[in-house]
Amino acid sequence: MKWLYEKKMERLPKPAILKAYFNKDIDENTTLAGLAEFDADSMTAEQIKAYQNKAVQDIVQYAYDKSPFYQEKMRKAGIRPEDIQEISDLSLLPLTGKDDLRGRPWDLLACPKEDIALIQVSTGTTGGEEIYIMNTWRDYFLNELAPGYPHLVPVKRGDICINALPYEMSSSGLSFHKIFMNGCDATVVPTGKGGAYSTPEKTIKLMRDLQPTIIITTPSWSMNLAEAAAESGFDLRTLPLKKMWLTGEGCSAAFRERVEKIWGTVANFYYGSLEAGGIGVECDHHNGYHLSQAHMLVEIVDPATQKVLEPGEIGEIVVSCLLRYDTPLLRYRTLDLGYIDVDPCPCGIMLPRLFLRGRKVDEVVIQGIPFSPIYLEEFLLRMPEIGNWFQFVVTSDGEDTLRIRCELASGIEATQELADSLASRMEFAIGLPCEFEIMDRIPRVAGKTVRVVHE
Repeated sequence: MKWLYEKKMERLPKPAILKAYFNKDIDENTTLAGLAEFDADSMTAEQIKAYQNKAVQDIVQYAYDKSPFYQEKMRKAGIRPEDIQEISDLSLLPLTGKDDLRGRPWDLLACPKEDIALIQVSTGTTGGEEIYIMNTWRDYFLNELAPGYPHLVPVKRGDICINALPYEMSSSGLSFHKIFMNGCDATVVPTGKGGAYSTPEKTIKLMRDLQPTIIITTPSWSMNLAEAAAESGFDLRTLPLKKMWLTGEGCSAAFRERVEKIWGTVANFYYGSLEAGGIGVECDHHNGYHLSQAHMLVEIVDPATQKVLEPGEIGEIVVSCLLRYDTPLLRYRTLDLGYIDVDPCPCGIMLPRLFLRGRKVDEVVIQGIPFSPIYLEEFLLRMPEIGNWFQFVVTSDGEDTLRIRCELASGIEATQELADSLASRMEFAIGLPCEFEIMDRIPRVAGKTVRVVHE
């Protein structure tokens, strides 16, 4: 295998910025697992700024030289690479939207097609044609794993990691497989999420046998697994879990608290996307996502004016990949809303924190007022009578009342009096009239859970 490694290294050399900022001297004895030694999550604000200034210069120049897609964008905007000298100058570049990428698989390439090692496709939850994101071996392994975050991702050799995320099509399963196995030198159990063989029952059997210390999955799938465990009489709290990550779906703090109680471990949120990769990860204080600033530059922009907003102001999250050269992605509109807090976190990690405020396309509009489903979920699940499965129902012509379908918690009897009481308490919390439809069972899905139903 050494000859293959050397061949790849010769064809796909390591960017100088990685050696300059992450002290990675690679030779023939270097292993992929050895690339994640530098703790990028201990960088000071000054180190972060210096690195990102240089990274922005490099990636913009590379995109201009190698990517016809971005060369054309810059030419139309009248921008040259030398105009981008620091982070604030990045706002001169035009934004990149999902529609720029839909159905155009090869447009982002800044390398020959034969260098592409991995192609992944969007899940389709936002509609429209598919988005294809491609990676070379250099970008996916060498560059991606060079900076590590051992304080935020405390996974190490000897840990057994249940990876209950989708592997087929989706980017999430393979991405964390790579991080845990190649980046952290841990043991990975690829259970997947609802594929041909990855039933909840089989995953629970694997967990009983292997006694994992780490699990990563989606919020809804954690509840599917919990139901399978309960049916088999297995108490998930007996597992030696030291950490759990929830990703792939929006999730309220109230839902997370239920997960932590059932699984008996700390559950942190992880935020990312197919197009951009990992963007942020929570620490145990659950006080926002620490931004993965060795990999990503995050801006908050006004969705209407595209003006870059100051820390604390809510707007659309826009990301630029700093270490992806062969398929660069600059100023990508995520369609997610949030704000950045630069104040120090109690955990001691200096990376700024991102706070999500929902997704524009998922908003529930009642009486002309937009609500994030996560906001509504927070109040809903604070009521102990409500079970773990629910839906917000939206009609095409709009309504004056928020309609909620839900299961009840175990042992709670469904009555009209209870439905009226739940509606009254929910209305008091959000300021809008509510109507409850109590269901025996909400359909379970293997894909992303459906919280908002359009009728």
